[in-house]
Amino acid sequence: MASLRKIGNESSIWKRIWRNRSLYLLLLPAAVLMICFTYVPMYGITIAFKDFSPTLGITASPWAGFKYFQQYFNSYNFWNTIRNTLVISIYSVVVTFPLPIVLALLCNQMTHKGFKRFFQVSTYLPHFISTVVMCGMIILFLSPSSGIIPKMFGALGIDIGNLMGEPAAFPHIYVWTEVWQHCGWDSIMYIAALSAVDPSLYEAATVDGASQWQKMIKIDIPMLLPTATVLFILRVGSIMSVGFEKVYLLQTTLNLTTSEIISTYVYKMGLISNQYSLSAAINLFNNIINFILLMSVNLVSKKMSDTSLV
Repeated sequence: MASLRKIGNESSIWKRIWRNRSLYLLLLPAAVLMICFTYVPMYGITIAFKDFSPTLGITASPWAGFKYFQQYFNSYNFWNTIRNTLVISIYSVVVTFPLPIVLALLCNQMTHKGFKRFFQVSTYLPHFISTVVMCGMIILFLSPSSGIIPKMFGALGIDIGNLMGEPAAFPHIYVWTEVWQHCGWDSIMYIAALSAVDPSLYEAATVDGASQWQKMIKIDIPMLLPTATVLFILRVGSIMSVGFEKVYLLQTTLNLTTSEIISTYVYKMGLISNQYSLSAAINLFNNIINFILLMSVNLVSKKMSDTSLV
């Protein structure tokens, strides 16, 4: 009976696929691209377990086992890169995750359409500035000799010095410029979720004498929780993957003690020092940690709120 039921289920699956074949054909190019550029290159992971030589290639290079993992774990850069990555990542999540929610709630309360559009556009625009240009702007703004920010503080009698050369200031510079650049854009998801709220809920709350603050607490925030939960799971799943480009472009020899993260260290080991196996081992270790965090947070969220990725 079990085998007959299994055969019946398989035939029904193929029937559904055939019935929706046009949709699967539309999906086919994306699936082929994902397989070719995501799954096939995963064979390169074996470099982390080999004494890789470009002249020998991946298959002919001798096996090294966990040699390069141990080399990274025993290096003086191990705890430094882990600490810097975690500090910047957790700081970013704590600041940049709730602020878009707050921005969406504020935008939803605006009644003047013209001002609302201006507010949204002005907060979205920095997102479209390229990382290279953004980093150039940050360096110019914080320049101790000609930067607008040191001059503004100098007018108040406050000398902030060279912030780009101050190791303790680097995490703050990174995170708060992320807020400036991406907070408005990240709020779009939450604004879209709020736009789906049934207006009759607000009308009923008004009839019951609810204030704007009570409507926000009782209607808006519960509507945002599923979206916020999914986005939070994704953020935690990439907590060890701080944006390489921005950190590398803002990195100087003076702030290296706090700006050297895993991704910049992998770049320097792999493409600058030509230690391909070591850089592959470090990156694989980083991805494994991200995967464990993603699955753990997803499991906890599924048990606590019935909201998860799968």
